[in-house]
Amino acid sequence: MRQTIGTKMKKQTSMNRDWIATARTLSEALPYMQRYSGATVVIKLGGHAMGSDEGMASFARDVTLMRQVGINPVVVHGGGPMINEMLDRLGVQSEFIGGKRVTDAATVEVVEMVLSGKVGKRIVQAINDQGGRAVGLSGKDDKMIVCEPANPELGLVGAPVEVNAHIIRQMFDAGIIPVVAPLGIGRDGETYNINGDTAAGAIAAALKADRLLLLTDVSGVKDAQGEVLTELSKSDIETMTKDGVIAGGMIPKTETALAALNGGTRAVVILDGRAPNACLLELFTEHGAGSIIRL
Repeated sequence: MRQTIGTKMKKQTSMNRDWIATARTLSEALPYMQRYSGATVVIKLGGHAMGSDEGMASFARDVTLMRQVGINPVVVHGGGPMINEMLDRLGVQSEFIGGKRVTDAATVEVVEMVLSGKVGKRIVQAINDQGGRAVGLSGKDDKMIVCEPANPELGLVGAPVEVNAHIIRQMFDAGIIPVVAPLGIGRDGETYNINGDTAAGAIAAALKADRLLLLTDVSGVKDAQGEVLTELSKSDIETMTKDGVIAGGMIPKTETALAALNGGTRAVVILDGRAPNACLLELFTEHGAGSIIRL
């Protein structure tokens, strides 16, 4: 009997500690919740969080909580691996120039089907399952993102030249979380495929977002010694790129960050989307997560 009671007491003590820690965390988050109330946060979703049901559910809970405490989140998603899989299944042959896929009419049809259909609806359902209210759309809807060719050799790959964000603001007013597929429309009605980071940056700039969160599969921007830098400026980015410290896949992400900042976004954060509750850690804790970039 003594052993049983002692075991119960130990378990109760452990549970009490957990509850106290949870209560302390919530209390410490309050100033940050107040700070971001009414703020617009654009989130580029990709990588690990899109690959597993568990990761998707966790992300959806975070976004729903953000909306619940008064933040206006916008989710912009990619879907490259799913597009590649579907192109292979349908036997659509692709040409590559400089390692980049040429997007012809047949390819962009598949891209639209996958992004606006399979990927977008999966994210919408995940958010709705967590009690949020999400609606999927693409940059073609209401001519939200008007594009011109990013590179004529690559076909229907678009560069945003105009973003009409009023439909997103209307969703904010209705308490809806927009989930945006990175597609755009040309001057003559063409459908364009847009890089997900580029689309997120353009939307963040148009909304003058308080934060643009670029979720990746790396922990942030690293210095020459491989250490993650918690804060960088525009000049830091330019110098590190010139010196070759920022290279490879990090270059387009930092380019997106600078373009968003120049367009009016207050700050951009490159962070690891594989980390549990990455968005909440960035917004609601003192230490944040990943690398924050400001002008």
